[in-house]
Amino acid sequence: MARRIDEGPRPKHAQLSDALADLAIRELGPDTAIPSERELMATYDVSRATVRKAIDSLVAGGLLHRIQGKGTFVARPRVESRLHLASFSDDMRRRGLVPSTRLMLVDEERPPAEVVRSLGLGARGTAWRIDRVRLADGQPMAIEQGWYPRSLLPDLDTEDLTGSLYTLFAERYGIVIDAAEQTLWGEAAEGATARRLEAPVHTPLLVFHRVSSAGGRPVEHVVSRYRGDRYQVHMSLGAAQGAARKKSTRRERST
Repeated sequence: MARRIDEGPRPKHAQLSDALADLAIRELGPDTAIPSERELMATYDVSRATVRKAIDSLVAGGLLHRIQGKGTFVARPRVESRLHLASFSDDMRRRGLVPSTRLMLVDEERPPAEVVRSLGLGARGTAWRIDRVRLADGQPMAIEQGWYPRSLLPDLDTEDLTGSLYTLFAERYGIVIDAAEQTLWGEAAEGATARRLEAPVHTPLLVFHRVSSAGGRPVEHVVSRYRGDRYQVHMSLGAAQGAARKKSTRRERST
């Protein structure tokens, strides 16, 4: 029986949002379409504006997602990652998901100036450009463009690049990635990126820019764009070390 939407102090769209959330979690499950707007209007005796406002709030919250031309569906739970140094393949396996890769491009190129600087390629150095779509349980999760010094990784284009590059570097070249500097920001999916991720245009993305090194020598410059409706990041935060040291010094002086 449908939950009744009444004229009480709580707005109708909020009541309907609760009802739809309950329906999505208890009855429908991931990747299942919710009833159409017309069906929801008839079932709950509310206006189209109320239905759309309720659905919009659940889409914004990540419980539902729209597919243009098909409808609105229950979203899959986001994969959660703690910020740490690991390959995509290892990260997904740790969460019980099966990683796979679509290799889009591998080529030797003279990279952009930013990449030349971060990899220390000098005036004439080249790098392998590797574009890949990363999947978890067959669902596109991220698209990445990586650059890797050719001088360190000869014949990389002849290797299998559909798995963990970090494992390949260690086993084939004896290069173990042991440190990285990483920056995170947000974007909206557009154009080819949206198509390759099979995501609606304007889907939020988490963008990671990482420069990884082995023994102090830069090996990787990569930008990865993750679907924000399928991936989230967990961080444990503490007080800054500088602040902690100042407090410790004050205590020592007071004693």
